[in-house]
Amino acid sequence: MDGCFFEARAKATTGRVPAYIPRLAAVNQRWLAVQVLLLDGQQGAIGDVKQPFALMSVIKPFVLLFLLEAIGQAAVFTKVGILPSQQPFHSLAQLSADEGFPRNPMINSGAIALADCLPGVDGSSRCQTLCDWLNRLSGANLYLDEAMLASVRSVGNETNRAIATMVAEAGYLDSVELALDTYNHICCLAGTINDLAAIGLLLANPHRQIAATHQQIVNALMLTCGLYEASGEFAVKVGVPAKSGVSGALLAVIPRRGVVACYSPALDESGNSIASLCLLEKLTRSLNLNIFG
Repeated sequence: MDGCFFEARAKATTGRVPAYIPRLAAVNQRWLAVQVLLLDGQQGAIGDVKQPFALMSVIKPFVLLFLLEAIGQAAVFTKVGILPSQQPFHSLAQLSADEGFPRNPMINSGAIALADCLPGVDGSSRCQTLCDWLNRLSGANLYLDEAMLASVRSVGNETNRAIATMVAEAGYLDSVELALDTYNHICCLAGTINDLAAIGLLLANPHRQIAATHQQIVNALMLTCGLYEASGEFAVKVGVPAKSGVSGALLAVIPRRGVVACYSPALDESGNSIASLCLLEKLTRSLNLNIFG
């Protein structure tokens, strides 16, 4: 793993940290951490493994998983679709073409619509419910990064507000303000690379408190939609379900085999971590993790 790690770290210098969220813009671009946890006993971690980071969009599969368990497939998929998008994750053009119906749960419109379905009276309580559930089932130690939340709130994000407004006008969410507040909170759940790997196992391993069909749905949508418009190419090249976040977090799930969790803040033009993608591609090949054989 060491050779793959140092080659990937060199890639980080070719990307950029996101400038639109002040706290993300201030991180060290050279941070890189990876943890591999496989059911056959292969495991290891290297890099900045004690460095905490916000999950950002990597939380989206787990919002979907929670709601599949809490309210069921029929209710979830009246709010959001299952089709990939060839547009960026915050595309208003895509949402407009779809008449306000979020195309899938892995882009902002879908995640905002599902955030509106989480139980609780406000964004804070809804976030805490999700956080407690994930920690209890996985043994992770996720927490709300209050400083990151304040930084996210400081920029307003009019694009997400426009997205939420369009979804609400189409009848797929009830409260724009509550949905956005919840979405901002859950994206600021944070932890270390170990915590990311721990919650990833909820999608990789059979779990007595999670339906196997719900794991399958989430993994399928990660494979087809988890890396936004780059998902199709990644599925062909690497062949594992994955989800990225604008913080530089990246989670890959290998059903019934384990997980690879990565963190590196420098992003490519699609908003995916450059070093993490490089590292994941190399590890998938060297460990023979491609789900298609």
